[in-house]
Amino acid sequence: MISEMILPEWDMEMANSRKILACVPDGKFDYQPHEKSMTLGRLASHVAEMAGWAKETMSTEKLEIDASFKPYTAATKAELLEFFDKCASASRAAIAAAKDEDYPVMWSLVVSGRTAFSMPRAACLRGMVINHHIHHRAQLGVYLRLLGVEIPGMYGPSADERAAAAKA
Repeated sequence: MISEMILPEWDMEMANSRKILACVPDGKFDYQPHEKSMTLGRLASHVAEMAGWAKETMSTEKLEIDASFKPYTAATKAELLEFFDKCASASRAAIAAAKDEDYPVMWSLVVSGRTAFSMPRAACLRGMVINHHIHHRAQLGVYLRLLGVEIPGMYGPSADERAAAAKA
């Protein structure tokens, strides 16, 4: 079953995302490394909200966003983590409930009345949900590094974890 192949990756990536979201310091949500960059609070919130995109992908055939759309932005780390946990859990349940025949169904993103893309749910889940999520999580790691926050490892020990282990 396709879902059974996706869930281990989902669980690993969401655990990694939660580790880095837990490092976001309260009081720094307005930090912005460049004028064209999102603020730390918005980027961290985007990572959290993206954890819910798999639910949308698996439960609908189209997402329509118009000019009235307001993205989620957490005010505190506690709020951020609570929202992430809710989104990741709902998405996991949607993936687990999906049948193999749900994956080739076409899924579309429509922005202000124009179709941004259409692709099979399986491709959307991998490319626009999981890979996109990892991309923004990596950006979050750079923001945190610039703020002097120690970074947890995602696929092995981070430089911070190696340095701590060397001192022990």
